Amino acid sequence: MGKEKHLSDSVRPFGMRDKLGYMFGDFGNDFTFILSSSFLLKFYTDVMGVSAGIVGIAMMVSRFLDAFTDVAMGRICDTGKMTAAGKFKPWILRMCGPVAIASFLIYQSSFAGMSMTFKVAWLFITYILWGSVFYTSINIPYGSMASAVSAEPGDRQSLSTFRSIGATLAGVVIGSGVPILAYDTVEGREILNGGRFTIIAGIFSLLAVGCYLLCYFMTTERVKPEKNGKSNGFSLGGMLKSIFTNQALLSIIAISILILLAQLSLQSMANYVFPNYYGDTKAQAASTILMMAVTFFCAAITKPLVVKYGKKELSIAGSAIAVVGFLLILFVRPSNVWVYVGFTLLVYLGLGIYTMVSWALITDVIDYSELKNGVREDGTVYAVYSFSRKLGQAASSGLTGGLLTMIGYTAATAFDPEVVNGIYNIAAIVPAAGFILVILVLWFWYPLDKKTVDANVAALKEKHGE
Repeated sequence: MGKEKHLSDSVRPFGMRDKLGYMFGDFGNDFTFILSSSFLLKFYTDVMGVSAGIVGIAMMVSRFLDAFTDVAMGRICDTGKMTAAGKFKPWILRMCGPVAIASFLIYQSSFAGMSMTFKVAWLFITYILWGSVFYTSINIPYGSMASAVSAEPGDRQSLSTFRSIGATLAGVVIGSGVPILAYDTVEGREILNGGRFTIIAGIFSLLAVGCYLLCYFMTTERVKPEKNGKSNGFSLGGMLKSIFTNQALLSIIAISILILLAQLSLQSMANYVFPNYYGDTKAQAASTILMMAVTFFCAAITKPLVVKYGKKELSIAGSAIAVVGFLLILFVRPSNVWVYVGFTLLVYLGLGIYTMVSWALITDVIDYSELKNGVREDGTVYAVYSFSRKLGQAASSGLTGGLLTMIGYTAATAFDPEVVNGIYNIAAIVPAAGFILVILVLWFWYPLDKKTVDANVAALKEKHGE
């Protein structure tokens, strides 16, 4: 069966360099991912003139293609050869350029005057190339690498926290920079400037490459899988059986779909609530900066809370705080944009608490799966988890795109009173429902509470002879 071994003592000990390097990895990821999840729908509806429903369909199709590309990449990681740099790191170096170029190609405002057939085809081709091919081939190895950087639960929680900080930093740069730089005020209305947005997308692609290179050179893989006589070959039937008999993996799949539905709906709809409902993109930029402060607060308090209460338990608490924030948004319905910002900060407090532990949850599932199946398959398990996250992205894109079309949103009706009220309702109800369902799945289905996780860590240490 698969074993792990630690490298010799000559390897640099785990430390801040690894944490910062891993942070830069998700910083790079989210320069293209958050740009897509937050602004692609807005760009194609308002600049390119494509129906929100069609954009949602394009995003959903790409995510379902990921069912094949994510799992394939996971198997490539698990069965690939070890290199001097490690098993996962080389993919970051290989794919950082292609993923950045593909992202930039999506946002070509110079094509706005082309035929609708051309624009829709361009959207499908470039978005699938970015998301289902290049992003997959860098994100799966990056996520899988966490369990190879260190085997210690505390170190992995630190990596999860720093990964979340990297995502937050990218979110702040994108969430504050785009509203400030990419909008024009025309007759008192905030209108997205397509040409400036294209330039911004190119700058973000360059920054993504720089962050990926920092991740590559600053992190070290220390834990290597050691093969023996048991085959590590791929079996689709075996993999499906492993998934559907694994309660921890099934429940984390459901949780990730729901949390991404909530989180990305919140991010995407902010680009309609602030400019269309409140007419204030400056408040949107300010709210993103305030969100960063909330996230750093969450980073400071999460690790001691996890040690005391556990990751599952803390995730439930964070999700409950987010639900309270959304209920206030929905029922108070503030006319003042800064009151709305205050309620969203409560949402971000809950989301931040959950996010800080989310990446450590999957390492717990990987440990659980090894004890259950006798084989450690970091890449495959992470690939299944990553695909479930993309299903959440697809659900968010398809649902919000479809609902925007249902309420009659187009570039021409973007400021009609009925439409903007519909925008507000979508922005509150969809993510609130997602967080409520997350709580139910965590409470009643996800099995890895603090006591179980501690027992699994002890069992694996005994198994590996540590």
